[in-house]
Amino acid sequence: MPRDPLIGLVGKPSAGKSSTLNSLTDATSKVGNFPFTTIDPQRAIGYLQIDCACARFGLTDRCKPNYGSCVGGRRSVPIELLDVAGLVPGAHQGKGLGNKFLDDLRHADALIHVVDVSGTTDAEGKNTRGYDPSADIAWLRSEIVAWIKGNLMEKWGSIRRRHIAVKATAVETLQNQFSGYGSTSAVVARTLDRLGLKEPLEEWSEETIDRVVNAFTDEKFPTVIALNKIDHPDADKNIAKIAKMQDPNTIVLCSAISEIFLRKMAKQGYIRYTEGSEFVDTREDLIAAGDPDGGGLKELDEKNRNRIENLKDMVLYRFGSTGVVQVLSKAAEILGLAPVFPVKNTTTFGSGSGDSKVVFRDCVLVKKNSTVADVARKVMGDAPIAYIEGVGGIRVAEDQLVSVGKNDILSFKVGK
Repeated sequence: MPRDPLIGLVGKPSAGKSSTLNSLTDATSKVGNFPFTTIDPQRAIGYLQIDCACARFGLTDRCKPNYGSCVGGRRSVPIELLDVAGLVPGAHQGKGLGNKFLDDLRHADALIHVVDVSGTTDAEGKNTRGYDPSADIAWLRSEIVAWIKGNLMEKWGSIRRRHIAVKATAVETLQNQFSGYGSTSAVVARTLDRLGLKEPLEEWSEETIDRVVNAFTDEKFPTVIALNKIDHPDADKNIAKIAKMQDPNTIVLCSAISEIFLRKMAKQGYIRYTEGSEFVDTREDLIAAGDPDGGGLKELDEKNRNRIENLKDMVLYRFGSTGVVQVLSKAAEILGLAPVFPVKNTTTFGSGSGDSKVVFRDCVLVKKNSTVADVARKVMGDAPIAYIEGVGGIRVAEDQLVSVGKNDILSFKVGK
């Protein structure tokens, strides 16, 4: 069966991801100051916000997910996260927790690199001032490339001889070497297509091998750069520098500690907060807007009132949000994840169990270029499928691709 997508979070020791996960007792956990729910010391469940199918059909009031939530057609879908520990320079040589870091890394489909953009921690996570955080981005990539290339070059002579002897294709030979990184033949094929190499594998120079490893790294480990601590005075100049060096489509600006604070205050009944937005209302705000009860919110003390006002000015109004919700959304975007809604009935959108009025109880995330058959295996496992229906009871071919709004509402009919 196709497995669920796995997003790896990496960052310097100062991010404190592992210690935070291990020490939490509350249901809401943090990975490097990002709020998620703990599964075990290294794995957690985050919630990806998507547009739910219920909004398409005007059924937002009847949508009650089995997992996550849906409010006004905005759905939070569980997605698995991995805390990748041991990120220090020289990890590929075994420094720090280097071997464990690289072993954990290979399981991830995409990475979120949490970078302290304030420049107040050095490469090893120690307090400093004026550090250049762009160096962190460069050496994460260099560690991965050095790890893969080192393993490949160590055996290149025997790899080349076997390639010639068995008359293998370049994809077959490389997949034999790259499978340990969680690769597939499709990933290797896309890597070679990206380069458009003409020369046969047995004639590759070290320069060509270097290009192949770099392209494979891009394909296997697409990375979101989460520039954290954007509210720090030194952040602006570092953000500007990094924006010139990196693809802007991979960068998300965020203040994770601000998100933690806002969710805590909302949970305790002091504010109304729409996650992923700039909208925060206090009791005083709602009274001024004409609600004499202030929305039933508690009154803030002066310290927290000032902190919220500063947070609005420094983060929310300036950047549009704390950025934390957008970090997961960007990871899903670079993976091309599409939500699919398995239902029992493709006319009523019910699950066939419990309250028949409830719709779209389930949602699964599948990778780009997934077919209807891939979704069937993910949802139904080895159960024999007689046929598959789309919206309105229309049968759908198993080789059709799924995407948002196309073949994303499916019913699987069991039978021989």
